[in-house]
Amino acid sequence: MKSLWNQVKQSIKDDIPDHMYRMWIEPVRFLDANDSHITLSSPNAFSAKRLRDNYLIIFEKAFSKLGIDDVKIDLSVNKAVTPSKEAPTQNPQGIENRTASYPALPAYTARAFDRQMEIPGLDIPFKSGRMFKKEFTFDDFVVGDNSDFAYSASLSLAQGHFTGNNILYLLSGTGLGKSHLSQAAGRHIITKGYSDSVYYVTAEDFTNEMIFSLKNNKIEQFKEKYRTRCDVLILEDIHFLAGKDATQKELAITLDYLLDANKKIIFSGCNLPDEIPKMNDQLKSRLKLGLITKIDRPNYKTRVKILKKKSKCNGYLIPEDVVEYLAQELSEDVRQLESGLNGVAARASLLGEQIDIDLARSVLETFSLQRKLVTVDRIKKLVCKEFSISEKEIISASRKQKIVKPRQMGIFLSRKYTDQPLKNIGKSFNRYHATAIYAINAVEKEIKQKGQLFEQVKYLSRKIESGNL
Repeated sequence: MKSLWNQVKQSIKDDIPDHMYRMWIEPVRFLDANDSHITLSSPNAFSAKRLRDNYLIIFEKAFSKLGIDDVKIDLSVNKAVTPSKEAPTQNPQGIENRTASYPALPAYTARAFDRQMEIPGLDIPFKSGRMFKKEFTFDDFVVGDNSDFAYSASLSLAQGHFTGNNILYLLSGTGLGKSHLSQAAGRHIITKGYSDSVYYVTAEDFTNEMIFSLKNNKIEQFKEKYRTRCDVLILEDIHFLAGKDATQKELAITLDYLLDANKKIIFSGCNLPDEIPKMNDQLKSRLKLGLITKIDRPNYKTRVKILKKKSKCNGYLIPEDVVEYLAQELSEDVRQLESGLNGVAARASLLGEQIDIDLARSVLETFSLQRKLVTVDRIKKLVCKEFSISEKEIISASRKQKIVKPRQMGIFLSRKYTDQPLKNIGKSFNRYHATAIYAINAVEKEIKQKGQLFEQVKYLSRKIESGNL
């Protein structure tokens, strides 16, 4: 069984990034086996927990490949190993000492496990892969009107029912769920056995890995990894590649290889491909080949659902009126909702207070992410102040440009930053529904030209997003 374990480790080494193998898998030792029950040893409690949470399913799949199903794996913490006074030429436990693909990395053996385990590759200037978050699954994602299409598209791609060229572009601001959906898709593909070759990286990681590979004559291995060994590429924060021409060219070629092989690709970013500055046409055209799905800010109803879901998952007992209050006050993104919810629960627990509206209000008063509730009236006042016009003028029938442009911007920003229906927004500016639609289209058209109005809208958006109303 010990030799079989070594085969399992070799199989895992071929399937996961090298730095992950060195950090978590290589130090694991074989201890004992009885029928389909195997006991392994990990160097410390933290490593054992990490392995249980993230790698047991990988171990089981590797055993299954060797014809052993239903294997039961136990992990213990090794505390009884005594370091040798001599440096052995060969590991007596039968575990290979590898310096592998990264230069100047120390070889780790079982004889070093009595001390704090060092982190292999700490001096490497990049991480060539990231772990999926345990809670980022399709089941844990709260679907609302803001995200139902993105959710359906992500699930369809993961299940292999996606129509088109297997490229999905998840578009949203920070904290709205694009990372959750991209990781949920990757996890679904792995757990359902569709593929084990799922590479999840950020655009920054991809860039740094390519630079490292160039400097260390590893570029061919880098190309092989992403062009031929990858079944699913999940690339986060694509906007990071703005201005990085060499990385853009390499990624565009990589995408051609993956597309020709009918592989799956998921991008995420905060901007549309055409709006990412200094993006070459070659890569931009590849990004636009896929289905672009936008995740908007959750509306009030969805925020309530999110808070209830998070409360249940964390074991919080939050009264209905407090949930509704938090959903009303915290309208930015999911992270803000989570922070507010955790703040309320923590204060009640630490101070032994009852969770009610007064407690929630006291938490939000000192809540660093709190912003003034964005309303149509507040946006209207902001626009009037910045353009030195009165509220009476902005809702008047005047067709003067100094009135029309601010009015159109007020309608556009109200549509962007509030939950109000377009009919209500138009009514607030004393305009019909059709006129409100015309105003929004006019502003969007001018924004694309990146002129003066673009800068004005960007300036007003910053003030609204910072709560400076």
